[in-house]
Amino acid sequence: MMTLPTWRSLLFVPATAERFVAKAHTRGADVVILDLEDSIPPPEKAAARAALPEAAATVGQAGAAVAVRINRPLDLAVPDIAAAVMPQVTALMLPKVMGPEHIRLLSEVVAAREAALGLPIGRTRFIGIVETPQALPHLAAIAGADPRMAALGVGSEDLSTELEAVPGADMLYHFGMMVVAAARGAGILPLGSIGAFADFRDLEGYRASLQRSRRLGFACTACIHPAHVPIINEEYGVAPAEADRARRLIAAFEDALARGEGAVAFEGAMIDLPVVERAKRLLARAR
Repeated sequence: MMTLPTWRSLLFVPATAERFVAKAHTRGADVVILDLEDSIPPPEKAAARAALPEAAATVGQAGAAVAVRINRPLDLAVPDIAAAVMPQVTALMLPKVMGPEHIRLLSEVVAAREAALGLPIGRTRFIGIVETPQALPHLAAIAGADPRMAALGVGSEDLSTELEAVPGADMLYHFGMMVVAAARGAGILPLGSIGAFADFRDLEGYRASLQRSRRLGFACTACIHPAHVPIINEEYGVAPAEADRARRLIAAFEDALARGEGAVAFEGAMIDLPVVERAKRLLARAR
C-alpha cells in the first residue's frame, strides 16, 4: 500500500500566472496546484500546458509537493496528462469525477505516460473531486477505485450550481460527511471544509469553519488565496500542546497495561483503545 501524504494546505495557482507562480513557494502551502482548468480560458490551454515544466520547478523549489489540476473533457484531459506527468509533479487533481471507471481510465493514461518517461508506474497520485449529483452515490467506489487515489473532495461551487442550491455550511454538511466516510473508509485523505468562503477577507470566519471541519474529520483543504494557507496549516495541523497530550495519554495507557489494569484514568477522563488509537494517529499526522 502506498504511503498516505500528510497534506494540510493545497494552494491553487493558474499555470500561466507568472506573478503568482513566482511567489507560490513562499506561501507555506504543503501542495501547490498548478491549474489547467477553471482559471485558464480555452484559448490559453495549450500555453498553460507548455508552461508546466518551468512552473513546476518554480513552485516546488522550497519543498512543496506539486499537483496539476487537469480538465475534465477527455480531448483536453489526455494532452493535459501528457504535459503534467513528470518527475516534479506528485499528483493530478481530477475534476468532475464521474465514477470509479473514470478514475481507472485516467490511471491507464497516466501509467502509459509514466512508462514512456521511465518513471515508476503508479508514482503519480490522484486527488479526486466530485462535482455532480450523479457521482455522489459512488463516493466510496471512487475513493477506493485505484491505488493512486490520495484524497477525495467535493467541488462545492459546481455541486451547488448543479443542485440549484446556495453554497454554504447547510448544503455542504451532508455531502462533506459522505466524503469523510468514503475517504476514511478507503484509507485516503478527506479534502475540503464545511462553509462558504467567497469573502476571503473574513479570516476569523474562515478559521471557525476550519475548526469545525477538522472536528468532523477533514484532513486537508484547497484554497485560492495565500492568506488562507497559514490558517489551514494551523487548524488542520497538530499543535505542539495536542501532540504532547497525545504522548502523555499513550504513555499512561501503556503503563496501566503493564500493571495489568483494564481501565485507565488520564487527566480526569477514562481512556480506552479507540481513544489511544486516535492519539497515535494524531502523532502520525504531526510527523
